[in-house]
This record gives sequence, C-alpha cells and structure tokens, in this order.
Amino acid sequence: MREVLDRLLPWWEAGQSVAMGTVVATWRSAPRPAGASMLVSEDGEAVGSVSGGCVEGAVYELGQQVLESGEPVLQRYGVSDDDAFSVGLTCGGILDIFVESVSRESFPELGEVAADIEAGRPVAVATVIEHPDPDILGRRVVVRPGESHAQTLSISPRADDAITDDARGLLATGRNATLTYGPDGERRGEGMRVFVSSYAPKPRMLVFGAIDFAAAVARIGSFLGYHVTVCDARPVFATASRFPDADEVVVTWPHRYLQDEVDAGRIDPRTVMCVLTHDPKFDVPVLEIALRLPEVAYIGAMGSRRTHEDRLSRLRDVGLTDAELARLSSPIGLDLGARTPEETAVSIAAEIIALQWGGDGDRLSTTDGPIHGGHEEHDAPGLQSRSADPDPTT
Repeated sequence: MREVLDRLLPWWEAGQSVAMGTVVATWRSAPRPAGASMLVSEDGEAVGSVSGGCVEGAVYELGQQVLESGEPVLQRYGVSDDDAFSVGLTCGGILDIFVESVSRESFPELGEVAADIEAGRPVAVATVIEHPDPDILGRRVVVRPGESHAQTLSISPRADDAITDDARGLLATGRNATLTYGPDGERRGEGMRVFVSSYAPKPRMLVFGAIDFAAAVARIGSFLGYHVTVCDARPVFATASRFPDADEVVVTWPHRYLQDEVDAGRIDPRTVMCVLTHDPKFDVPVLEIALRLPEVAYIGAMGSRRTHEDRLSRLRDVGLTDAELARLSSPIGLDLGARTPEETAVSIAAEIIALQWGGDGDRLSTTDGPIHGGHEEHDAPGLQSRSADPDPTT
C-alpha cells in the first residue's frame, strides 16, 4: 500500500470507495513481492501494479466487481511456465491477490496509519484474507510496537492475541507475510489466513568517509530506499552540498557517532554500513564497534587487498575474533570490474542486495531456477489455482 498511498488517501478523505488489490503471497518467479498494491477508483482510474503488467487487466475488472458488491475477494493467478505466455502471466509465477473496497467506513484507521507512515513511525496492518465465516473476511487490526491492542478483530481473545503478537514480530523486522491459523486463532490450525503489512521506518545506511565514492553510494542507497547518513570528522569534506542525496551529513568521528547511535537504540538488524575512508585511524575504531554488534545486515569496508590485510591485522590487535572478522565484507562490493565511483556504488549495492536475498551474483543466463530471491518452487497451497484470464469471472 505504501507506494499507492499518496493517491489512495485523497480519495479516502473525499469519502470515495476505492478497490485495492494487494499481493499477499507469491510462489515461483512472481514479478512483484507481497505488499505490492493496485487501486481501482470509482471513476475507473487504475493506479499501481501487482504483477508488472501480467494480470493487471484481470485485477482491474475484479476491482470493479468488488466496488459494486462491497465483498472482498481472495484470488489466485498462476499457470505453468509452458503456458504462461499464452495467457499473459509471462513470468510463470503464482500470485494470491486480495481485493477489497477501501473507504472511510471500511478502513476508518487509514488516516492515522498514513500519518504514521509519513512520520516514519512503525505500524502494521493485519487483515483477514481467508476465513470460513464470510462476515470475518476483510476485518483488520492496526498494530503498533508497545501499544496494548484496544482495537480487536472481534473473532476471539485467542485469535486477537495470536495475530497481534505475530504482527508485532513481523513489524520489528519490517517484513510482510501471510500467516495461517485455525478459525479461532489456533496457531497450528488451518482455515484462517491473515496478511500482515508492515510499515517500518526506512532501513538505515551509514556511510563513513566523505569521499567522492561516498556521494555515489549515498545516491544509490537513497534510490534503494535507505535513510542515508554520511559521517566524517573533517568538516571541510562533510557538507550537505557535497552529499545532496544523503538524508543527513554528520561531522564527528565515525566511531563516536556509531557508538551514540548504538546507545540510542537506532541500529537494528536492517542497518547497512559502508566504511569508505580506508584510513586506519578512522576505519579501525568504527569497525571495532560495528563488528561486535549482535546483528546488522551488512558491514563493508573499502580498500585494496593490501589495505584489507593491514586492517585485519589491526582489528585482531584490538581483540576481534575470527568469527567477528568474518562478518566484514572487504574489499567491499561484488566483482563487476567497476572503475568509477558510480560503478563502485553499483558493486556495493549489488553485494548488499545479494546478501539480503541470498543471491550469489552469477549471471542469470547461466543459472536455472527462480530469478527472484525468496520464492519457492513447490506448488502453492490452499486455494484452487487459476490462470491469468482477462475475465476473472470465468
């Protein structure tokens, strides 16, 4: 919903109903991740995408039907790879898409949720997308960290507790997921599926070293959706004018800044760090702190292989273990043959993405299997599979 919120909110504020189709589960090489959304307005305007163009026509027509009936629908689109091109789902993946009517009456909390998202406050929305009782379908609860849930799904205390607790867990890691329960919230049961959409603050990218490569890394980090901080102790180099794509530029010693952020609880498992100074007086103190943190997504350091070996020796001298040093990506980035700052930034971003999703950096033309990380090859469970027919009523 995040990517269509700026269009959804004005319609909601005007008292209009909007059909919103959301990808709630994917299998195989589905083109869009869970959480991707598409809107269909009362006057027929379409906004957003759930499949990169493969099934938008079918979802558009289904959205119009949902606007007319007011009844939410969970629909599956998917065919085999051999038949995919002929029916339009060219990727051969499988998508579960939940289409619901959003209005002030059906989603009165949307304004508050939008304000949380805009302000960077973590919030999750848990929506019942499948249940034996059709009256329960589409119920939702808004979950915030540390907030006792006065609002409930009105299914049962057990269901409310289970769904709220699980939604908080997903929100803590910024993940979207479809959860399965029994109709009364039994954790090992089946019959109820709940989609949790997490809107956590942007993950952080800390760039240490105000050099020309840092400007390119900040630019690509911002493009990838990170909140980017550039930090350097040298005020002549660490200026906002040199790093227009950074969210903030901090003038202080990198290790002092990192320790302050750790103490304030602002470093989490999604944080990535790029140490680009390749100067021991800056690198070693900040890496000593970074590599001893219990968990962060990525720690990379720039420098030649000779610089890398010298850096490892210095870090061992201050007491870091081999296990801690193994967390360091150095020399930083994937081997793309990069030369310029911009090419190097792509190399660094590629390594971050590969580690996040389990990719190995090989050329896709030389590999087999799914092309999108995290998608499984087994058949999708649950609903009866159907193709991406342009007429969703058939």
